[in-house]
Amino acid sequence: MRSRVARLAVVAGLLLLAAPPVATAQPAARIPRVGVLLNSPPTENLPDLRVGLRELGHVEGETILLEVLSAEGKLDRLPGLAAELVRRKVDVIVASGPQGIGAARAATRTIPIVMGRMDDVDAHGFVTNLARPEGNITGLSFQTGELAGKLAELLKEAAPRLSRLAVISDETGTRNQVRTVQQAARALGLETRLLELKRGRTPDDVVSAARSGGADGLVLMASPGITLVRGRLAQLALEHRLPAIYYHSGFAQAGGLLAYGPRVAEFNWRRAAIFVDKILKGAKPGDLPVEQPTQFELVVNLKTARALGLTIPPSLLLQADRVIE
Repeated sequence: MRSRVARLAVVAGLLLLAAPPVATAQPAARIPRVGVLLNSPPTENLPDLRVGLRELGHVEGETILLEVLSAEGKLDRLPGLAAELVRRKVDVIVASGPQGIGAARAATRTIPIVMGRMDDVDAHGFVTNLARPEGNITGLSFQTGELAGKLAELLKEAAPRLSRLAVISDETGTRNQVRTVQQAARALGLETRLLELKRGRTPDDVVSAARSGGADGLVLMASPGITLVRGRLAQLALEHRLPAIYYHSGFAQAGGLLAYGPRVAEFNWRRAAIFVDKILKGAKPGDLPVEQPTQFELVVNLKTARALGLTIPPSLLLQADRVIE
């Protein structure tokens, strides 16, 4: 009897050894989370970011998750939204403009921050070295000081009788671009008057002040705050019969006379996706040089020119990348 029991025990042991091992459940791989901090409604920059991520092989909901928070044009909401993204433990934050980048940096010095589009990142103190940022911020930025003087020159070429220029800025615009446009205006024989779009002062107030102050042209300084109201500023410039220029092509599309700035198709949140992709693959933001635009575009609104009684010189039309009829 004992030998039979022993034989059965041996057989049972052999069967256990022959049985396939029970699979141990593996924890699901964590999907990277990208925080998206928007100044304006999601229709403006988010589609470009999504296209860029798809082109790099990321599938939203499968290989990447987007945590999208928008200030909806109310920029004072940005600090709270940035803090919320940090609480959600995102792996990288994409933001833009000095308010958005400033809010993100105040919320974290460790989570990588990608600038979707920014002006004068060094002048704002977010990066000290464009080639090697070293901190947790990198992405896309352009130097408005180099752009501002060109804006004055182009507007004078389009409206040769221009004599008194109103320069519109806000509290987040850099002093460098204001100084540059004033220097360029003096070289062109133009007087300038600086007007600030600030809390409690509407675009209507500012443009009315420009007209009542004797201005016969407007140059708008680059800033997210002005970009948010570029359409209204373009309409007001037309209503007050003031030739005007801004760096964003949407200004000319909305009725402004001219727009000159980085080519939107090249310099947008689609390219920011490249930085996000590299960081998610292990790159440190401090090792990724800040990217600057290499192509600029001039947009001329001929319909607005006719409404203002202006004949755009052929030399300027030849420079134009796009003409709005």
